[in-house]
Amino acid sequence: MLKYINDLRDKLHRHNYLYYVKDNPEISDFEFDQLLNELVLLEKEYPQFFDLNSPTRRVGSSLSNSFETYNHKYRMYSLENSYSKQDILKWNERLEKNLSQKNLSFSCELKLDGVSVSLSYEKGFLKRGLTRGDGIQGDDVTENIKTINSIPLKLNSHVDYDFEIRGEVIIEKKDFEKMNQIRERNGDAKYMNPRNTASGSIKLINSLEVKKRPLKCYFFQIISEDKSILNQTEALDLAEELGFKTLKTNKFCKNIKDVFDYIDFWDKRKNDLNFEIDGIVIKVNNLDFQKELGYTSKFPRWSIAYKFATERVETKLLNIEYQIGRTGVVTPVAILEPVIINGTKVKRASLHNKDQIDKLNLHENDFVFVEKGGEIIPKIVGVSKEKRALNAKPILFKEKCPCSFQSNLIKVAGEAQHYCINHKNCPPQILGRFKHFISRKAMNIDGFGIETIERLIKVNELKTFSDIYTLNDQKLVSLDRMAEKSASNLLIAIENSISQPFHKVLFSLGIRHVGETVALNLVNHFETIENLMNANFEEIISINEIGEKIADSLLEYFSDDTNRLEIQRLKDLGLSFQNNNKNKNTPLSNLKFVVTGTFETISREDLKQKILLNGGAISSSVTKNVILIVGENAGPSKILKADDLGIEKLTYSSFITKFKL
Repeated sequence: MLKYINDLRDKLHRHNYLYYVKDNPEISDFEFDQLLNELVLLEKEYPQFFDLNSPTRRVGSSLSNSFETYNHKYRMYSLENSYSKQDILKWNERLEKNLSQKNLSFSCELKLDGVSVSLSYEKGFLKRGLTRGDGIQGDDVTENIKTINSIPLKLNSHVDYDFEIRGEVIIEKKDFEKMNQIRERNGDAKYMNPRNTASGSIKLINSLEVKKRPLKCYFFQIISEDKSILNQTEALDLAEELGFKTLKTNKFCKNIKDVFDYIDFWDKRKNDLNFEIDGIVIKVNNLDFQKELGYTSKFPRWSIAYKFATERVETKLLNIEYQIGRTGVVTPVAILEPVIINGTKVKRASLHNKDQIDKLNLHENDFVFVEKGGEIIPKIVGVSKEKRALNAKPILFKEKCPCSFQSNLIKVAGEAQHYCINHKNCPPQILGRFKHFISRKAMNIDGFGIETIERLIKVNELKTFSDIYTLNDQKLVSLDRMAEKSASNLLIAIENSISQPFHKVLFSLGIRHVGETVALNLVNHFETIENLMNANFEEIISINEIGEKIADSLLEYFSDDTNRLEIQRLKDLGLSFQNNNKNKNTPLSNLKFVVTGTFETISREDLKQKILLNGGAISSSVTKNVILIVGENAGPSKILKADDLGIEKLTYSSFITKFKL
């Protein structure tokens, strides 16, 4: 029976490979499902023949609230970026000088915009799949990796050596469109883009959910001590032979001219691809040369990424709208004739402030050039003056707030923005403050929609934050489109928000310049709202990372009797205005940290908050008394200074492990 079960497993592995990797199925989906169902039944009947890499293990089952972290056997480096052919020529000159070798050959590959993973195989079987992490350590996502049908659990050919293989997990454009069509039909919010969706999918805690996502993985590098692999081109061929999916667009280039031809070819055709790319990867083809060239502290010397020039499109300026934020900041926004840039429709572009409008010398109905900054945020970079009408009037920044009160706009010395000074009556500011107060990072009142807030303001049930905590069933159900069940759930969420800690409450007040990290710093230092309200300028700026601008803003806020009265009301309603973490375990007490670079599993702000919540302090400069936490694209000057001072450097993973956080 064992032989029959193993033969059935091999047959399913082969058909899975033909369908998902070669796109050349030999049997129907029904026939495949019949074979798979037979194997499921046999494995239940004969549990002694369990196989970790059986085709049935792709289904996904494990639930985990966290992912274990492992060291990469071979570090996963970033790539140095280049933006012109001149940069490539300089890189090639460095290669030739270091190798004393002319006329190098290269492997050119499209740089997929997805999530990098590293898989390890032992004797032909998948052992572990890790995320890139910080390049030194990654999270174990093996169970999720197994749900991706284009990844072999067992290799096609017999391999008697162990190796690691790197790949990029992506969602192809057509699959992404189908996902969003389904979500739209179900009334769910559409996903923003394929890259972020793939990244979120690979870290879902339930592999059954991962299985539902149309993830694919394309592989680009084999790392092995096996001496028979001589160059990158052979390695890619071997990867395909072993059953891994590789891009058909990879190309061997015998010289730099071939590299430039490859770049030019894909520069014109990149938008025709069924997947997102963010450039070209160029690698020295000879693996011995790669080994000789080695690595810098951040990059392999033998590889470089070429970034395509940002696409620039001309379109017509239709109008300028003015957005007012919760702190009164007025932001002009260009309304554009819709245009496609990098595959997405663009209708709006921020103009940031008056100075930007003046710098561009914008006129009514101008034809403007638009780019996506970092290929994400649309921005106007120029004007087609040749197409400007002779009688076109220059655009003048508004002097009055566009809200119903038409208050004066002022510009604070040393700042680029204009502000509406009528902060107590300006409707957009009022709405913005309530949106901020209920947001997830503040009071986290789930189910409190913007439309509900607007309706409550309209009927005078919401004037201050404390009014939220006096709402009842009767007030809510009387609103249009508010059902009893929704009202009940909202009241429960409001009640639950009362337990938010002091730093969240302080942040929720929306005091200008007081972000999450600043709020935590203030709470850790002053401990009670009374101490903070009664502090003077010198006391406030004595706190690490708190400057004059923040101190002035705090003093102005607390000098307003209306604000003090509102704080007292909130306090009487049960909201926390003292630091209850004072006597709790604080493993980072008396330690100071500098955070540099970016991190895959946590934002810099969230990492700083984690440090502050555990009793640590944050510094922006490297001194002999700090610990440096190093992420991706870390500041080289900080690393060099840390090395000079001999201070401790930690990755995010080693920081978590060391302090047991």
